This record gives sequence, C-alpha cells and structure tokens, in this order.
Amino acid sequence: MSLKERIYSVLIVSASESFNTALTDLLSPSGYQPVCIVSDISAAKRALAEREFDFVIVNSPLPDDPGIRFAIDTANERESVVLLMVRAELHEEIHYKAAQHGVFTLPKPTSKSTMVTAVSWLSSAREGLRKNRKKALTLEEKMEEIRIVNRAKWLLIGELKLEESEAHQYIENRRWIAV
Repeated sequence: MSLKERIYSVLIVSASESFNTALTDLLSPSGYQPVCIVSDISAAKRALAEREFDFVIVNSPLPDDPGIRFAIDTANERESVVLLMVRAELHEEIHYKAAQHGVFTLPKPTSKSTMVTAVSWLSSAREGLRKNRKKALTLEEKMEEIRIVNRAKWLLIGELKLEESEAHQYIENRRWIAV
C-alpha cells in the first residue's frame, strides 16, 4: 500500500481552537481519520487508553500540564509518532530532551507549509515503525519456533535417550515430512 493510500489516525492534544481548526484543515479526511481532538493531558491519556493513534500532535503548553512528559512517554510506550509544538524560545531546550526519545518538535508559531512538511515526516516515521514492527514479529515467530524445536529435542533426549545430534536429526527429518 502506498503512502497516498494510507489512512492515519490522529490525536490532537491542544487547548487552542485556532490551532485545532488550522490543523484539521490540513488533514484531509481521505488521508487522516479519525482525527480526535482533546484539550488536556488527562483527556489525551483516556483517548490513548481507548485506541491506538498513528500520530499524536501536542500543542504545548496545555491547561493541566506542559505536555512534554506526556509526549516522551507516548513515544516510548506506544507505536504512535509524536509531534510536540512548543514556543520558539523554548524549542531548542525541549528539542534536546524530547528528540532522544523519538519525539519530533517544532517551534511555534509555524507556517502552514512547515506543518504540511512535518505531517509528511510523521507519515514517513510511522511507516518506518510499521516496517520495524513487522520485522520484530517475524523474529519473534522464528524465536518461538526455535524454542519449540529445542523443547522437542530435550524431550527426545530424555524419553528416547538420544544424543542431542540424533534428536536434532530426528526433528529435521520429521519437519520435512510434515511440510
């Protein structure tokens, strides 16, 4: 599936109506849905407890929290790509704290073209996470197969008193028959 065909779910955490309107105007329904908007960290945590989001965009500060710890925790604990919008005078300091956890940061105010570019970067990052997750699942499946073969081998060694190499050969022969 190409990026143009993908549909991304978005959680916007922002207390600013003007920001929310401007951002939702950029996120066409053909590529971004659902777009869920919450105004504080508490509501954002509830939304994340209910479902996964591809993108989490945090417009800091928020009424109940600056949002920096939330952005870092979300990036560390979920497969969401996180963008943290911060005041320009704080951007450099916050960027160095958050970027090491995989959080994208942008100073605000920002232009429409910069936001469009940022959203395209989020898409790229999300696809990278998907690819890595797929590889991890494949590795986990292979590791599970190895564990099963090892358990079978040790059962053969214990029950049939085979040597390890004989048990391994026995399993290999049976595997080809089963396939």
